Amino acid sequence: MSGHFLLLFLALVIDRVVGDPDWLWRRFPHPVVYFGKAISIADTRLNDPALSFEARKRNGVIAIILLLGLSILVALALRPLFHHLGLFGFLLEAVLAAILLAHKSLADHVGAVADGLRNEGLAGGRRAVSMIVGRDPETLDEPAVCRAAIESLAENFSDGVVAPAFWFAVAGLPGLFAYKMLNTADSMIGHKSDRYLAFGWASARLDDWANLIPARLSVLIVAAAAWTSLGFAAARHAVGTALRDAGLHRSPNSGWPESAFAGALGIGLAGPRVYGGTRVSEPMINGAGRAELGAQDIGDAVRLFDRAGTVLTVLILALAVLSLPVH
Repeated sequence: MSGHFLLLFLALVIDRVVGDPDWLWRRFPHPVVYFGKAISIADTRLNDPALSFEARKRNGVIAIILLLGLSILVALALRPLFHHLGLFGFLLEAVLAAILLAHKSLADHVGAVADGLRNEGLAGGRRAVSMIVGRDPETLDEPAVCRAAIESLAENFSDGVVAPAFWFAVAGLPGLFAYKMLNTADSMIGHKSDRYLAFGWASARLDDWANLIPARLSVLIVAAAAWTSLGFAAARHAVGTALRDAGLHRSPNSGWPESAFAGALGIGLAGPRVYGGTRVSEPMINGAGRAELGAQDIGDAVRLFDRAGTVLTVLILALAVLSLPVH
């Protein structure tokens, strides 16, 4: 078991240092690309618009079961290969796990929004934030650009870092592969559109369940990070705001890390925004927090995010040490 946590610790370190280098993925497909291709095949074969709503919903259940089974089988097939390669296989598995984590890439993309605002003003911020969120960038003023970037960072701390690490800790590489397949399916077909309301129902519900524990764990990790960098009051506000405001978010999970970040940083997040020309009205998270945000606030959020990643990494290392056999 100690080797299991040590492998995860190494994966977190590799992801933190190396991330997703563009030069590599310009030459080779990212593993998530294959997950996406499998989901697209299932969508094409099983999501026939001519079928009834119930038939498409049933096919969506079948599709996600098959996709999860496929991802687990691939991971199980890789395990004996890694074991056979000894130390090199251990390192190779850690690299593969690191590829499916997203700490550095998230920090880089959100940091680019702050850089865009500083170097090119609102136009640069809008262009950079359009790469990471779905809301209409032309409707965003500078505080709204900053809120969008920080919300994406907070939400994806849970989805892109804590949840993959959690499922690796629970079930090893098969758990990580299954989670990434499910999370990718949710992003591709888990929409409430005419095409996917029925077919993507199972993927969306399962993704909610898969993130239930990680989203709430992320609050504690963010609070610990705030305590070590901003003081006890910030940690208390992170937890208190999450407990009070997480339910204001339309997602059953995303509100937890977003509320924790908002409380720790003393800022307001969420509120009304526009997606595809449609205005979505939602209450502010930490409505009493500061609403006029700038590039400096994005930098503060990224620093809190980095500290939270450090807390998670140290926690996994501690679990590795505690699980060492006692002689």
